[in-house]
Amino acid sequence: MKKLFGLMCAVLLITVLAACGNGESDSSNGDSSESASEGSGDAKVIKAGIGLNDDHPQYKGLLKFKEIVEKETDGAIKVETYHSGQLGDDRSMTEALQLGTQEVTIPSTAPLANFVPEFSVFDIPFLFPNEEVADKVLDGEVGQELLGKLEEQNLVGLAYWENGFRDLTNSERAVASVEDFEGLKIRTMENDLHLDAFKALGANPTPMAFTELFTAMQQGTVDGQENPYATIYLQKFYEVQKHVSNTHHIYSPFVFLMSKSFYDGLSEDQQKIVKDAAVEAGKYERKLNREANEKYLEQLQEEGMEYTEITDEARQEMKDAVAPVIEEYKSKIGEETVDKVYKAIEEAK
Repeated sequence: MKKLFGLMCAVLLITVLAACGNGESDSSNGDSSESASEGSGDAKVIKAGIGLNDDHPQYKGLLKFKEIVEKETDGAIKVETYHSGQLGDDRSMTEALQLGTQEVTIPSTAPLANFVPEFSVFDIPFLFPNEEVADKVLDGEVGQELLGKLEEQNLVGLAYWENGFRDLTNSERAVASVEDFEGLKIRTMENDLHLDAFKALGANPTPMAFTELFTAMQQGTVDGQENPYATIYLQKFYEVQKHVSNTHHIYSPFVFLMSKSFYDGLSEDQQKIVKDAAVEAGKYERKLNREANEKYLEQLQEEGMEYTEITDEARQEMKDAVAPVIEEYKSKIGEETVDKVYKAIEEAK
């Protein structure tokens, strides 16, 4: 009897221990599974790529966007950032957004004209007199109306950032007047209005991918290029260019783009967060860019580049030279769009 009682106690003890063990195991598996679910499994991921390097104000603005979005969504949306053309050039990344294989890119308006022709209005030479007027127009009714046209291309335009005033560099001579453009081989973006404007100034424009530009200038394939000071300095163009002139021939905005298919998959709250983050980070990027351009012009001269100030009279001659080109492109861009922008500029002044 004692043996039977002892055997029953032993069986009972083993059963209790097994039950406790199974209970701990179930609880542990449940916690582990829940943690995995709360981790990367449910987070939406934004792959955000740009063509410029990680020292440029644009990339710093992108990091600000990442910071805001991840904080405001409590990590429900993660932002992966890629610089220096790691995901492709502006056009290929924009096409990736259309296909839904990438979520964000921030191109200049010039390549966007290949998708929405009206964006060519911002490629009109000598359009904006200063950055403050540009801000008012871009953030105002006409600028937002143009962003709305992107949805037809499966793109969502969330905000305007700043590339800035484009200025001329070359390795041949100082450019102070229209006559000095004569025969210069100038790399431009693949944009017909840019090409025709430089032809009207007497130059020999050559469209070329940005990633090929440094080598092309180094080898003498082209004499020069045109970009804001920040880009000129950070890409070390001063190593292969001698002269820089503040032509300020085009004010170039960036457009913060998101894939429409991705945007439509967000909740209303998340859509507001990414929209507000793009606007806030854009204001931050504009401020950094303007501070950087002042600093980088000084540093370009310290690196040995010769700076030429364009007089008001010389700039007016340049405007007169490209006026027929602007008139020709009005109908291609859309006369209504051009008139609206010019009207908005006058009001902003």
